[in-house]
Amino acid sequence: MTHYVDYIADQKRDPAIVAHRGAWHGAPENSLAAIERAIAVGADVVELDIRKSADGELFIMHDDTLLRMAGIDRDAETFTIAELQAIALREDDGGEHRATTDQRIPTLKQVLEITRGRIFADLDLKDRGLFCEVAACAREMNAASYVDLKTRVMTREELDWVRAQNIDGVAFMAMSKFTAEDIHETMALLSEIKPFMCEMRFDSIETIKANRQLFRDANMALWTNTLNMEASGEWVDKTALVDPDSIWGTLMDAGVSVFQTDEPEALKAYLQGRRG
Repeated sequence: MTHYVDYIADQKRDPAIVAHRGAWHGAPENSLAAIERAIAVGADVVELDIRKSADGELFIMHDDTLLRMAGIDRDAETFTIAELQAIALREDDGGEHRATTDQRIPTLKQVLEITRGRIFADLDLKDRGLFCEVAACAREMNAASYVDLKTRVMTREELDWVRAQNIDGVAFMAMSKFTAEDIHETMALLSEIKPFMCEMRFDSIETIKANRQLFRDANMALWTNTLNMEASGEWVDKTALVDPDSIWGTLMDAGVSVFQTDEPEALKAYLQGRRG
């Protein structure tokens, strides 16, 4: 398996599918089973949420509390890793109506053991202060070239913070917003750290289309979320399921080449159909 940066930089590759919290339709989100499903359905990247236990172990969980995924209304980070791993996860994206499964909360090490060389991993840190520690874990697990770390870069202070982190060997993805008024300023800032990719938001698809060459010259791939969330604006999975050309197709035509979705199978089928 090629390194993450080389894979993303390949101009001839298909658009990349990022499975949000794993492929969780049929497995608890952020679980080892959801990661295995992401691999099985042909996703290229799995997005996972990282936290730190009371006794200092890095583990995978999105919410602050375990209420949605395990029915326990207590902060996840107040448990030891042994306590966390004794808790059974609810199926899919949780909630009271979901059944309990045999899946447990995984550690970052367990995750890197099964993803390394099989699927790339976007590590979403719930506390960016863990940057160096997570990067060190990835290096220790020989997984550094298969993962990315990301945080917002929109100001000089945010840029300086990223520069001060030791994440040697781990790819860095910026999270930025592009608007017609500020895009050149934002890109000038990003050019100082040259992220291999940018998880972006934007004011209008026209801003992205009009600046395709700017992104190309920066060797920076564009990642967009089509999750059914307010931050995605009109670019959401539920519309893509009905009219994929209007969402995924339009974004691809504008130069987006990486998509984070809760519908990896549908996106995979669309890409195959588009390729003919």
